[in-house]
Amino acid sequence: MPGRDGTAQIAAPMDWTKWRAEFPILARRTYLNSCSLGALSRQAEMRIAQFHAQWHDMGASAWYGPWLETVESLRSRVAAMLHATPAEIALTASTSVGLSSIASALDYRARPRVVLAELDFPTLAYQWLVRPGVDVVYVKSDDNATIDPARYADAVDERTAVLAVSHVFFTTGAIQDLRVLADVAHAKGALLVVDAYQSVGQVPVDVHASGADVLTTGPLKWLLGGPGLAYLYVREELIRTLTPTMAGWFGAARQFEFDTRAFEFQDDARRFELGTPSLPTVHAALGGQEIIDEIGMAAIRERNRTLTERLIDGVHAHGFRVRAAPAAETRSAIVMIAHDDPARAVQRLAEQDIIVDWRPGHVRVSPHFYNTEEEIDRVVDALARTRP
Repeated sequence: MPGRDGTAQIAAPMDWTKWRAEFPILARRTYLNSCSLGALSRQAEMRIAQFHAQWHDMGASAWYGPWLETVESLRSRVAAMLHATPAEIALTASTSVGLSSIASALDYRARPRVVLAELDFPTLAYQWLVRPGVDVVYVKSDDNATIDPARYADAVDERTAVLAVSHVFFTTGAIQDLRVLADVAHAKGALLVVDAYQSVGQVPVDVHASGADVLTTGPLKWLLGGPGLAYLYVREELIRTLTPTMAGWFGAARQFEFDTRAFEFQDDARRFELGTPSLPTVHAALGGQEIIDEIGMAAIRERNRTLTERLIDGVHAHGFRVRAAPAAETRSAIVMIAHDDPARAVQRLAEQDIIVDWRPGHVRVSPHFYNTEEEIDRVVDALARTRP
């Protein structure tokens, strides 16, 4: 970036270790399970304490001042991170709720097909499996780690209402090219619905550039905000064409008129909101989001990539197989390491204060920017000792 005298300045390297004091768990454990739950920060704790203090001081009157202001502050920050507008962002109780709201708004009579991948998280499929008359089609993986976009193109046709995809597969950590998939969907008149819960916070996302029509994510994992909340992006031009068949108080255009005889949806993405938001999580999520915004997504992606590649190189050196995309640029910080007894391996690592997770046939290690190279080496050495 240019300095005050107009000459080019080189940004100082990030001191990643300074962030470790922000996360108390790192002083107690080697925590490498951010894909299940992001570490709790002091900033998030401060925001939760602020909520409690306002509750003690103001009671219900806090709703009409600081609490709704906090909700809108979080909405604006999430929108900025996703390169969306606040009017395109709804706050929902979970990804399941957000996707169900969208699924309820579609007409499947002329377009009964929904296309998914066999590598997706089950939530993405469940929304369509329970809907009568919907034909759910699964795209197979050729390498058990990624999906060739041509496979999607073969499955999407003029009967397809939705191409529903994961930005990052929870099963492999592979990153999909959303722009390519948007083109596949739109070429046949289908919508692209994206589950980005595994990606946002570790992989930069520009929803407008991606071509996504709908995208859902939330603060539980990489965004460091905890459970009980999700974010739903809906493309502005699409919002008013979707009328959900599920509704709630926060989705009403005239919420504070308390009219039980008439209902009109909000004009923006808030129409997909239902009941009272979980304010403790809203505050925790704002604290986590402030950290993400301060560091910047580009820096987080580069740091996580460094840690991920060190991890993969380390386990490969010990003879482990990794279920992953073939190229580093399409790998995320979800690393699936094949193991004969992953549950037992995770237990043995926990006995050494190393927290990771497992899925069938694999130990899952998921570093985030607050981890160190030394922690990566420690988990690799400890994992090697779990083999017979």
